[in-house]
This record gives sequence, C-alpha cells and structure tokens, in this order.
Amino acid sequence: MTEAAIPARDTGPALIVEHLRKEFPTRSRDGKAVIAVDDVGFALERGGSLAVVGESGSGKTTVARIVAGLERATGGTVTVTGSGKRSARPVQMVFQDPFASLDPRQRIGAGLTELLRVRIGLGRAAALERATGLLAEVGLDEQHAARLPRDLSGGQRQRVAIARALALEPEILILDEAVAALDVSVQAQVLNLLSDIRERTTVAFLFVSHDLAVVRQVTDRCLVMQHGRVVEEGRTAEVLDHPRDPYTQELLDAVPRPGWQPRRRRA
Repeated sequence: MTEAAIPARDTGPALIVEHLRKEFPTRSRDGKAVIAVDDVGFALERGGSLAVVGESGSGKTTVARIVAGLERATGGTVTVTGSGKRSARPVQMVFQDPFASLDPRQRIGAGLTELLRVRIGLGRAAALERATGLLAEVGLDEQHAARLPRDLSGGQRQRVAIARALALEPEILILDEAVAALDVSVQAQVLNLLSDIRERTTVAFLFVSHDLAVVRQVTDRCLVMQHGRVVEEGRTAEVLDHPRDPYTQELLDAVPRPGWQPRRRRA
C-alpha cells in the first residue's frame, strides 16, 4: 500500500478581511448602535490556521459569523479568493454544540448521504460511498452511521459535524469554540483529528477560541481581540510567549497553572 500524497499547498491567502465593521441597533434613548466589530482586518493563508481569541464580548464570534455568511457586515469586505477547486460552499462552520446542528430524527449515515446528493449532486451509490469515507476520515465507522445523534457521545457528534463540513469541500473551515464543551481527553482526540486533517488537505482553519492552550496546539497565527478591535496579531508562539499588549498579558495571566492564583486574590 502506498502512502497518500500530501496535497501541494498553493501560496497566497484563502481569505482576506479588510476594515470589517459590525453595528447592532439598540433601543437606548440616545439611539446609539453597539459596535461589535470595529475596523478588523487579517488574511488567512491557504492551508494555514489562524486563531481569533478574546474574552466573551470581544467580537470574535461575530467576525466568524460574518465570514461564514451568517451575519451581514455594516462595513468592510470579506474576500474568499478560492483555489479553483470545485466547492459546494467555500466556507463551512463547526459550532460548539454539534447536537444543535444535526437532525435528531435522522441517522448519521443517512444525513451525510442526503447532504452529498442534494448539495454535491452525487448519485445514491456514490453518495453512500463518500459518506462512509468521510466518517472513516474522522474516526467513525458503519456502526456509527446507523445511529441517531442522541446515541453518540459529545466527541463523536463533533466528529460528525466536522465530517458534514468537509463533505462540501470547503476552502475554509471555521471552528467556533468547537472543543470547548468536551472533556479534556475527548478534546485532545478532536484536536489530533484537526491536526491530521490539516496535514492531509489544503483546507484553511479559522479557529475561534478563548482557550489559549488549544490555540497554541492547533494554530500557526493568532489574532487577539478586545472590545471589537484587534489589539495584537502575529505567530501564535510569539504572541503567547512574548505578548506586547497589556490585554494579551492579562489573558495569559488568567490561565490556570501550578501555583496560579487569580489576580484579585494576589492583590
């Protein structure tokens, strides 16, 4: 058996975001809108991985939803450059709760097969074969294909969500806190799966997370957001080991570790 060839990685960005802005209207007396994203810009290389980190309310999920087409920006541009390959939808998103994205009445294999027939246009036999292959790629088999979502563990459901996203042959895979709800051992398995997918494909990863340990493990570059703005950006190791912005330093200071105490307790 010969080893599968690693796809050649095209140079250049898969995604370009420029001057992105998102305002949400409010019912306040002054009529001022809430600015969730303010002049955000970045590029994501083909086959690369970029983390967007920050605390709740920083704007990171709003950015991801705009890139995925789930929210409309107030201003700025989002450009998916494309590599020329056939793709049913170039950007796919994997959410924190996989159960909410799966039909609870449909068995896993049937759902994947239907997706491939409707969105890709495959015949029944080809769709069934591809669905089986996708489940195998994420570490599941025919036994799991016959089950309903409620019969799977959280980690298995997240694997199915990843398989569904990959079924549409995306250029970019957005993972919004995709391992946050999993216990540590299962989280490690899913992260290893994502690393394997990165090695085997040219899909670019946009990873939204508050977990800096996860970010360090799976991403090349890191973008830190606070109050809707980017406060720091660079290679992940450089940002996490030598943070320049005080907010990034605060995020790192809050990570539990041996001998760690919250800042307020030290004070």
